[in-house]
Amino acid sequence: MNMVRTFVLMAAMTALFVGIGFLLGGRAGLLIAFVLAFAMNFFAYWNSDKIVLRMYRAREANEQEAPQLLRIVRQLAQNAKLPMPKVYVIDNPQPNAFATGRNPENAAVAATTGLLKMLTPEELAGVMAHELAHVKNRDTLTMTITATLAGAISMLANFAFWFGGSRNNNPLGIVGLLALMILAPLAAGLVQMAISRTREYAADRMGAEICGRPLWLASALGKIADGAHRIDNAAAERNPATAHMFIINPLHARAIDGLFSTHPNTDNRIVRLQQMAEEFGQAPSTDRTM
Repeated sequence: MNMVRTFVLMAAMTALFVGIGFLLGGRAGLLIAFVLAFAMNFFAYWNSDKIVLRMYRAREANEQEAPQLLRIVRQLAQNAKLPMPKVYVIDNPQPNAFATGRNPENAAVAATTGLLKMLTPEELAGVMAHELAHVKNRDTLTMTITATLAGAISMLANFAFWFGGSRNNNPLGIVGLLALMILAPLAAGLVQMAISRTREYAADRMGAEICGRPLWLASALGKIADGAHRIDNAAAERNPATAHMFIINPLHARAIDGLFSTHPNTDNRIVRLQQMAEEFGQAPSTDRTM
């Protein structure tokens, strides 16, 4: 059901993009929108992982610096029947993590130094399993495409402001163009956020299945959410378009599970994981198997 919802939302994003192109320039605008979307998505497909890792100054982990992290990811990748992804560490005190890459064969997972210091090995396994779930579900590519389309829609809306669309083909008039300039980026952002929330819930469940302990991830989410609320992530604040990639929203003042949130409410996610643990017949424990 989550995959169907994601597909429908992505189709809506694409239709919105093409529709704006048509309204601004008729058939010529529609063609330009298609070409622009293709070029942007082609670039994003091949380079998005490198761009975001460079943006956060991530460095590839090695056995001397992060042996435990590498061991955990290696074991979880085997559990998930995935190739071993590249593993990166980000010098940032805020506890957080994300996955990137166009497919499982070219995937990377990244964890902040704050995350490595704050979590137990079991909680870290829960978080890395969540990120590998994104890789297995190919969410990293989905989120890249939606983010690219959202940016392109905003750019087309700016064209409406500067050029006013095609006078001969545009049926909207000046009032319609002003409304388009305001509402189109808002609609694109809402669709992007809806996709993000949908994929987070799915990754929570699959991640819990990969590590076998839903409560490990539940405990980690509580700690990360508290840390993200207290500790700034300056790089994320400078690049808010990447916020949806993280396991917990790295930006402040967006804690509610509402229309404008890129992530589900953390308490709701924890409750779902606790219910999943009950399905597994598990209770809170201190066993250490990672």
